[in-house]
Amino acid sequence: MFDTSLIDSYKAYLADERLAAANTVVSYIHDISWFADFLESGGKSGFQSVNEDDIKSFISNLEGIGRSPSTISRCVASIKAFYKRMADVGAVDRNPAEGISIAASEKRLPSILTDDEIARLLDQPIVSNPKGCRDKAMLETMYATGLRVSELTALDVADVNLATKLLNCRSSKERSIPLYDDAVAAIGNYLTSARQIIAAREETALFVNANGRRLSRQGFWKLLKGYAVTAQVNKEITPKMLRHSFAAHLLENGADLRSLQEMLGYADVSSTQIYARIVKKKLKDVYNKTHPRATDD
Repeated sequence: MFDTSLIDSYKAYLADERLAAANTVVSYIHDISWFADFLESGGKSGFQSVNEDDIKSFISNLEGIGRSPSTISRCVASIKAFYKRMADVGAVDRNPAEGISIAASEKRLPSILTDDEIARLLDQPIVSNPKGCRDKAMLETMYATGLRVSELTALDVADVNLATKLLNCRSSKERSIPLYDDAVAAIGNYLTSARQIIAAREETALFVNANGRRLSRQGFWKLLKGYAVTAQVNKEITPKMLRHSFAAHLLENGADLRSLQEMLGYADVSSTQIYARIVKKKLKDVYNKTHPRATDD
């Protein structure tokens, strides 16, 4: 039977020492467990006996079953990070993944909403009722700040300062993010005329569901999809698309990458490069469509 004890220790390291996001931990452990299943099917009993050829065989197996280049790249990155940690703490004698490399694949640019689609989406909630008032505040907050949906639903009332027009996000990278005037007005309207009607007395959450308790990520996802339909946004909309749109639109209007990094809560400025590529592609598309001598290649 395959020894999975190193997976458990690596999971604890990611969560407790690296303070990695829950989704990141799940992704790493999924890939490494996938690799472990492959090793076990080949007669291996543990990670200590793995060599470079075993990892290359795993990559070939992924290619053979039709996994995408991005999935394979992610799996290899997970294995390399796992073995680096295990070698650093002496859990394995050597790092068999150290010399493994695969051809880099072009990362697909994330989809974003246009200015018009954003405007239509934000106009959908009917603010004359408590639910619509809440939904308007949430949508404005998401587009104003670029929060992850988990960060949005984790907000407490105390995290918003309408007087200073700042929102405090208390994720693994705590940060303050400015709010534009329409977002301030929407949140203020919700707090004064709607939240007190639907929130349970002791609930600290900023955004609550019909039962008066903290709204879930799934709850926000569901209402977002509903508003996308009524706004006639013909894209597979997700909360992350609002985050991508926030970032790309800021860059289009002159924001610098370092400021964007801070607002998005990224540890490294390189994580924002994808948004610069979106803006660059958009400018090229506009040029090719409007310049009389341009060719769209």
